Amino acid sequence: MMMSLRFPFLFSQPTNLPGSGSSSQNNHRTTPRPRFSATFAAATAASIGAAAAAGVAVVSQNPNHPFFQHAANLLLPNSSSLLWASVSLADGSAPVVEPKSGVSFPAVLGSSLTLLGVGLRKKSILGLKNIDVYAFGVYANGDDVKKFLSEKYGNLSAFELKNSKDFNNDLMEADISMTVRLQIVYSKLSIKSIRSAYEESVGSRLQKFSGSDNKELLQRFTSQFKDEYKLPRGSLVELSKEPGYVLKTIIDGKEMGSIESKLLCRSILDLYIGEDPFDRRAKDDVDLNVASLLQQK
Repeated sequence: MMMSLRFPFLFSQPTNLPGSGSSSQNNHRTTPRPRFSATFAAATAASIGAAAAAGVAVVSQNPNHPFFQHAANLLLPNSSSLLWASVSLADGSAPVVEPKSGVSFPAVLGSSLTLLGVGLRKKSILGLKNIDVYAFGVYANGDDVKKFLSEKYGNLSAFELKNSKDFNNDLMEADISMTVRLQIVYSKLSIKSIRSAYEESVGSRLQKFSGSDNKELLQRFTSQFKDEYKLPRGSLVELSKEPGYVLKTIIDGKEMGSIESKLLCRSILDLYIGEDPFDRRAKDDVDLNVASLLQQK
């Protein structure tokens, strides 16, 4: 069987500390982290010398190790896709599991949306207890990502992209087809609760980006979450930004409505991949995987 050099996406995994006693059965890994092969380590040794090769050997099993990331960006600043490079026989179509909730997300949604990151929305109750409300996956159309972002960001390293505020803003502002898929994990969640939560969180973003409260726009969005619909554990909600900045809301396969508003689309995405996201790990995964998309030719 022929092996090929591939560029799979990365998804953050829980860290098992040495000596923690965690077994492999408790390590909720969903897609294996890319590993650099011995061939790559040898090539690296030949190019940067035996001394550096010793360092690469230590971290070759962990491409997220600070030493490796620093060295890769220093030596190959315009070849950040090597951070994802691995010799792999996988086709990259396996579902990805959000590790804390165990919720599985398909690698591809529909025919064109690629999963870029998964996360978990938590909510504090009276400041005493955090509950897991829903798991979510962030998807984007890869062709749109390249079309709107490659010219400006295609030659930048992953490190440069991840630390670029402009990059993150452009990702949310561009007319890129994106979907945030939610799967309910809290069994006692009412649709009234999620409507109230969006009134607060989306309302604050509308104010942030426009300078006004936009009550009518907010009401048009939240009114789609009608009391007659139930959200038992396992229910699916999709918030999809479609071409022309149309936000479509779908609950368990049924379309609730659509609203054309660039401001609303931006405000929704900001909850998940903005400066203060619901899950920082998910945002970091999205940033890195969008960078990976831009490095693919």
